[in-house]
Amino acid sequence: MARRGAALELAVLGLLHDSPMHGYELRKQLIALLGWGRVLSYGTLYPCLKTLVRQGLIIADDDPDAAIRGRRNRIAYRLTAEGKEYFAHVMEESGPATWDDENFGVRFAFFARTDAPTRVRILEGRRSRLQERLENVRDASLRGRRGADNYTRELQRHGLESVEREVEWLTELIDRERAGGYTVSGDDAGDPDTTSQTA
Repeated sequence: MARRGAALELAVLGLLHDSPMHGYELRKQLIALLGWGRVLSYGTLYPCLKTLVRQGLIIADDDPDAAIRGRRNRIAYRLTAEGKEYFAHVMEESGPATWDDENFGVRFAFFARTDAPTRVRILEGRRSRLQERLENVRDASLRGRRGADNYTRELQRHGLESVEREVEWLTELIDRERAGGYTVSGDDAGDPDTTSQTA
């Protein structure tokens, strides 16, 4: 399975974990949550949903209220017990696949459903991978500086600074997790202005 496909499946399961959704709402939530660089098409989403239905991880139900509201019948997707169990199992994983560019953002979006030791392992793995990338980018920049024009050097500088910023951010998150993590309450979940660090 392609990495992007696996990340999309995990994101769908995570969003359906709390409540059923129609395809339209699910697509909106996926784009808002993950901020993927390209628009998520229905041609990508619906095959993913069909696969999850075939695997028994979600159920597609007709919306009984659609006719009452004067709308055509829509399908609502919800997680099965097997889907919830599978999602919990996948969220416990913390190996190298969880650190890569496609999977890390999805994992991080659902970190509240992961225990602290798993979060720390994923954050440390991601930081380690980026530190390796940082060394490679620095080496490539030094080697390529002589023949590069100003725009190429600017692009290299931008890439270097982006990776350095993410490494700093990951270090802050690791320190916060080791100090007790975030305290989340009700509607404040995920809001950095109302989320406080525990002592």
